Amino acid sequence: MWMNLLLIFVPIAIALEFLASDHHLLIFIASSLAILPLAGRMSHATEQLAERMGEAVGGLLNATFGNAAELIIALVALRAGLHQVVEASIVGSIVGNMLLVFGAAMLAGGIRYPEQSFNPRGARSQATMLILSAIALILPASFEAVEGSTTAVLYRLSAWISIALLVVYALYLVFSLVTHPALFRGAYEAKAVAREGVEDQPSSSVARAIAILAAATVGTAWMSEIMVGALGPMMRDYALSDIFVGAFVVAILGNAAEHASAITAAMRNRMDLSFSIAVGSSVQVALFVAPVLVLTSHFLGPAPMDLAFRPALVLMVVLSVLVTAQMASDGHADWFKGTQLLIVYFALALTFFFLPR
Repeated sequence: MWMNLLLIFVPIAIALEFLASDHHLLIFIASSLAILPLAGRMSHATEQLAERMGEAVGGLLNATFGNAAELIIALVALRAGLHQVVEASIVGSIVGNMLLVFGAAMLAGGIRYPEQSFNPRGARSQATMLILSAIALILPASFEAVEGSTTAVLYRLSAWISIALLVVYALYLVFSLVTHPALFRGAYEAKAVAREGVEDQPSSSVARAIAILAAATVGTAWMSEIMVGALGPMMRDYALSDIFVGAFVVAILGNAAEHASAITAAMRNRMDLSFSIAVGSSVQVALFVAPVLVLTSHFLGPAPMDLAFRPALVLMVVLSVLVTAQMASDGHADWFKGTQLLIVYFALALTFFFLPR
């Protein structure tokens, strides 16, 4: 009920945006609080879809709808030529989902259950995709270091790598949803399939859940755009670096849907769904959202965007991928593992907070 009460901040944020546009702190707070109940609606709808379609599909739908808001915000920033903020938000989303969301989910689930498990084969497959995304960021950054400056060749290299990543992501969807879905089936889903005499949810429930997801996504995108619009003046007021704001502040609020869904699923002992939402969202951002933004930047905005992210951002992705892949390799989760991931995220956030603007 308290989450539903927070819906009052949706009209408040809209009113402040149009009637008191110079009160940036109030706009930021109101829009941030408005995102929370919308994320809760997305979480509930995702669980309904997972009951009907399986953990993998439910997690994929949640990640897709959750990342839609971030994609919209990034496109608006691209049109304004804010490439560095877009890069930071992409990296922040990848790292935040791996460390913050998955770490918080394991901690919350571990408090209720001594040990939880998820499908290790599916986890290793997604971890490999994350390693691939890290390689895709290292190569353009290394090329730029050798060249010494951004060139037309770097733009072409980034475009071709983006196309390759999109192809790999499409093949990954075929592999996980069509040809080898059993590898990604969790224990909860397997028990549900094994039970006899369980009635399927009516198609109207699925349609209603999808409609809620779509409506909540639109609302989240609107509130996120208002929130990001207030961030610029706040960055100037508090002398915050664009890396810290994009990679941590924007990413945390922009991924509120994944936060709520993954933690709720873990607390209900559905770690496969939680893992699919958290890490699956990182995979989607790295292999779909980022390449789409790179290719779209050639037609939208003052200049193309490349994949040669700043060394600090590349290092953050590499470290996060390594620690997450290690944590997920055995298919077991507990509160201490979750705490370790959160400590790594806190250390990264603290480091970038003290970076000069």
